Order: sequence, then structure tokens, then C-alpha cells
Amino acid sequence: MSSRNAYFTGKVCVITGAGSGIGRALAENLAGRGAKLALSDIDAEGLAETVRRCEALGAQVKADRLDVSEREAVLLYADAVKAHFGVVHQIYNNAGIAYHGDVLHSGFKDIERIMDVDFWGVVNGTKAFLPMLIESGDGHVVNVSSLFGLIAVPSQSAYNSAKFAVRGFTESLRQEMLLGKQPVQVTCVHPGGIKTAVARNATYAENVDGANAASLFDKKLAMHTPEMAAETITDGVRKGHGRVLIGWEAKLLDLFVRITASGYQRISARVQRGVLP
Repeated sequence: MSSRNAYFTGKVCVITGAGSGIGRALAENLAGRGAKLALSDIDAEGLAETVRRCEALGAQVKADRLDVSEREAVLLYADAVKAHFGVVHQIYNNAGIAYHGDVLHSGFKDIERIMDVDFWGVVNGTKAFLPMLIESGDGHVVNVSSLFGLIAVPSQSAYNSAKFAVRGFTESLRQEMLLGKQPVQVTCVHPGGIKTAVARNATYAENVDGANAASLFDKKLAMHTPEMAAETITDGVRKGHGRVLIGWEAKLLDLFVRITASGYQRISARVQRGVLP
């Protein structure tokens, strides 16, 4: 057995949003490394397919339909996972949704829904499982932010807000675990353009052509496979990295923001003016 797989062998890994995309790829990746899996998604059909694939790889799997924005349900789910496996080592807070619309035309409910799932879902999962991860003596919290947790762009104010919040929450948590000498590592993940259904499943403000926006993302921005993203994440987790950037564009734009500071905002606005219809 390779050292890359040995790190995960026998570990109980919880993955939210496991019904498709990066979540499914993570589940298959970890299944192939000998992990035990607690998988959840709001999409029961997609989740069932992920379970089938992971069980075919020999993994022991517990699967549950779960809306991560429902705090009490997440807390009960955490207890059920602990009761089932006896221990929990890793939580991958991956579940998320997308929304496209500027501040002027976005409804309060639209913004709240993004925050409920993309930010509070991460908080709910982290809070529910953190005591169990500490108890395991070898825990790891992996929270999925986004490239848009590093750089803000027009029409993504709600999504930017949630993903920037995930970044701040996760980086603060990592320092708390270090200060408290707790046996829990913490990683914040920033994927770039990954080929998933997130854009096609997104919601949009009334003045946005959703089909055109989704097509633009799929054709111009989605450059990397979920499998590549999963491999990058698990490699970063194994090495104990605090931040994992996925894709050359994520690394490039992260550097761009560091160099230009707030100046990137004017440059981004000019670029968007030339790209958007």
C-alpha cells in the first residue's frame, strides 16, 4: 500500500454534496484509498449513484439525504454518523449552490439562500462534527470555498459573500486549533473552473440570461475535471496544507489580487465590460 493511500485507510470521512461534481469525485477518490464514507446530498438520486460507485470500489458507505442549511438535521446527522462508525476523522464541507445577479436586482431571499447553504452549511457541518474530530485524536476539517473566496467579480456578490466568509471562518478555525494544540488540521479549498453542473443548476436574478451565463461558464471557464480537483484536495489534506488552490487560474488570480490589492477591482470591471453582452 502506498503512503499516499495509507494516510486515509480506515479513516471515517464525511462528505456533504456527494451526489455529483467534486463531492462525488472526492468520495470515489477516498473510497479508492480505503476510507470509510458518510455521504450526504439533497439529491437522493445522484447520491445513490455515488454510493454505487464507491461500494464497487470496496468502500463501506453510509448514505443520507441531507440539507446542510437545516442545522438541527445536521446535528442529528452527525450523531447518527458517530453511532454508525464509532468515530469520525474527517469532514469535507463541500455542498454548495450558485446564484448570479447584481446587488440592485437580487432579492433578499436569493442572497439569504446562498448564505444559508454555502456559508451556514459549512458552519453547521464544522460545529456538528468538530468535537468528534477532536475526540478521534487525528481529525481534519476541509471546507470548500472557491476562487471567488479570493477575488470578487460583478454579479457574484452573494456567492462572493458566502465564499469569502467560508475562507475567514476556516482560517480562524485553523488558528484556534493550533493555539489550543487540538489534534485537528484545517484546510480551506479554493477551486477554479471545475467541470460540474453548478452553473447549470444555479439560480439567477430576473434580468440575467441564465442559459447564456451557464453556457459561458461551461465553454470558457470550466477547464478542470472533478477528478483532478479531488486528487488535488486529498493530496493537500495528506500534506496538512492550510490552503489548497485548484487550477492554474486560481493560483494566477490569487497572485494577481495580492499584487494589485484593491486595484484589481477596476481591472476586473473593465474586463467584464468587454465580456458581458
